[in-house]
Amino acid sequence: MVLVMLFHRRRLLLRQLLIGCLLVLAASHEESGQWTCEPDDEARISAHFRPGIVTIDGRADDWADVDGFEFPLRPALDPDEDKQYKAGKMAVKALHDGTDVYFMLQVDGEYVYSKGDDHMCPSVALMFQVGESATYHNMGGCKESPDTCNYKNCRGHEVDIMHFSIGNSIPGRLYGGNSINEEGKEDSVGLLDMFSWNPHCRNVDGSGPSGNSSAAQNDWRGAWWHSSFSTHTGYIEVDSPYGSSGQKGTYYFEFSRPLRTMDLLQQDAQFSIGQSSKFSAALWYPGDGNPWHGSAHYTVSCDWVALDVVRGYSTHKEVGSWDAASAFAFVISVVALAVSVFVGYLLVSKSKSIDFTPIDRL
Repeated sequence: MVLVMLFHRRRLLLRQLLIGCLLVLAASHEESGQWTCEPDDEARISAHFRPGIVTIDGRADDWADVDGFEFPLRPALDPDEDKQYKAGKMAVKALHDGTDVYFMLQVDGEYVYSKGDDHMCPSVALMFQVGESATYHNMGGCKESPDTCNYKNCRGHEVDIMHFSIGNSIPGRLYGGNSINEEGKEDSVGLLDMFSWNPHCRNVDGSGPSGNSSAAQNDWRGAWWHSSFSTHTGYIEVDSPYGSSGQKGTYYFEFSRPLRTMDLLQQDAQFSIGQSSKFSAALWYPGDGNPWHGSAHYTVSCDWVALDVVRGYSTHKEVGSWDAASAFAFVISVVALAVSVFVGYLLVSKSKSIDFTPIDRL
């Protein structure tokens, strides 16, 4: 019984640390001055139908033939080109298999990891528009305060947020997918499924001003990796910190969730094949040996980016193989037709050369 109580206390502490971390981030959205935004009109992600090619393990090998888009990472509150993330751009890729949608985020960065300290490890987030009036700026844009925001006066401003902090997670291992209990506690280490109306009105799915709901579900699954790692057989917790600090390389963050969820509370984005959604992605990185803080997160754009969930196959290798087969069958058909015409011609020609003998002469 004592062990069970300690176990639950540890989970509660981890959740409180994560929520506290996100509350600090809320303060970062108190920007000063007039908000200006000049998004890249060409920025767009297409999630093509590519079933059975990726495994959620944090590694990018199986994404090699999937196209994506490279975004410059600029401060969320001051998207100035001169202040963008210096180590490189973030490549975002997506695909679906008709049931789930998958995402791969790739960003260059020296390896940094401090077990148990999320602020000394990189973190990433995905944000999606849910309500029709939800803006990218101010995470939904509802103007209510934390004391007054609720499901009624902020209706239509919902955004869906997936936040992955890796300070308590093992590279290559799968996280997420845990239910929210009646007390609003989420068991998943580091990977949170949240919703927001604005930076100050943000809650874990299943909790909020109207109370908690046991019907909520964290449908996200995710894993991470760094290209400097020397093993591919898998890590366990005692292997921490898993790699050498300062090693140059690339971080990989891989996620999946169902296209449609069983959300009854207007907290999850719902994706439909053949339709577009709006999303964004963000990075927190501890630079120069200092922990990241609320205002130090970068985003892929200063406004929503379009995400297209594409029907059928795209023009990838699978399509090419079918085209080759079709072309080969067509050639065979043409050859067969030509042979048939030639044989018919020979038969007709031979019949014309046969002498006619009247029957009375036999």
